[in-house]
Amino acid sequence: MMNDYTTINLKQYLSIFMFTLYNIIMKYYSYDNFKTDTNRLLLEIKEFKPEVLVGVARGGLTLSHAIAEGLNIRNVQTLSTQLYDKTQKRNNICIDGECKFEDVQKVLVIDDIADSGDTLKAIMEMLHSKYPKVEFKTATLFYKKTSVYEPDFWINEADEWIDFFWERDFKSN
Repeated sequence: MMNDYTTINLKQYLSIFMFTLYNIIMKYYSYDNFKTDTNRLLLEIKEFKPEVLVGVARGGLTLSHAIAEGLNIRNVQTLSTQLYDKTQKRNNICIDGECKFEDVQKVLVIDDIADSGDTLKAIMEMLHSKYPKVEFKTATLFYKKTSVYEPDFWINEADEWIDFFWERDFKSN
């Protein structure tokens, strides 16, 4: 027979269990980690000397802004992709937006993570076919070895789902 005390303890236990499970499945990536890793990434990217940055929305936009500030690049363009609904992968990738690279030789495409790699692979194929004379490189904070696309520049190897600070800390309730 369950009494109020047992019910409260069971609710507390379930709450702790769910919090623990969430943190095992999802690795929190803080602003401090982001700042440190972005500065490391900047050191690697500097030698490439990109003229234009392309941020992949939404995950790559925060990093694109930071890289633009760090390299003093004002020409920042975006492409929007949809491959995931929350944590569920879709069957097809959709790329929205158009970039313009008139008189541009070097472009850096930026995303937060090369997870499956499908997003970066599709974007790079599209950009190479539209702009064959432009040199493209890619940069991410995280790379999974199971990805079909390895970025030119990356900092961390991921083996779990990354919970970026901009995804957790700014949620509307």
